[in-house]
Amino acid sequence: MSLSISLHLLARSPVPGRVKTRLIPVLGEEGACDLQRALLERALQLPDSGFSQRFLWLDDSPDAGLQALAGDLGWTLVEQPAGDLGERMRRIAVLGLAESDAVVLIGNDCPALDSEYLGSACAALHDQPVVLGPAEDGGYVLLGLRRVDPLLFHAMPWGTDRVLAMTRDRLQQLDWDHRLLPTLWDVDRPEDLPRLEALGIQVMV
Repeated sequence: MSLSISLHLLARSPVPGRVKTRLIPVLGEEGACDLQRALLERALQLPDSGFSQRFLWLDDSPDAGLQALAGDLGWTLVEQPAGDLGERMRRIAVLGLAESDAVVLIGNDCPALDSEYLGSACAALHDQPVVLGPAEDGGYVLLGLRRVDPLLFHAMPWGTDRVLAMTRDRLQQLDWDHRLLPTLWDVDRPEDLPRLEALGIQVMV
């Protein structure tokens, strides 16, 4: 059976002082904003293979350059719905599943997430209702779903090292099987910055 799978990138618009706040003490507001833009542009350049549609969900209006890049690369630009992170993810998943058989939700904080990783997620969704891409910090960098339940998103301690474990516990409560992909790292703290240079992303400290 062939599934139609839509890709949903949730991101914060690069606005100085509002993005990558944990990195501002090291990079400054402008430097942290530049890093957010670089990571977002990198995510937008992921290949579109395997996806029926690709959506960029931003929390604020994009500037002209970002809007043009998203359009040129075939992304549909949408404003994020209201609510905390969990509620926004739930709503986006519900909207995506109204038009496709499965959804894959990612952020822009994980530069190690590549086309091969996305392909593994899509392949897993053919066999399992849920696929998770674990992050080294205890969260996850990817969530793939063929069905939605509010339990996966409600009252979740986002940004902590308990998110992945709690999500897996809740999947067990729902009696939903899931597949775990290899663990990746994301960029959130100063100690994450040296890894970026190995990927060719310059950081001005």
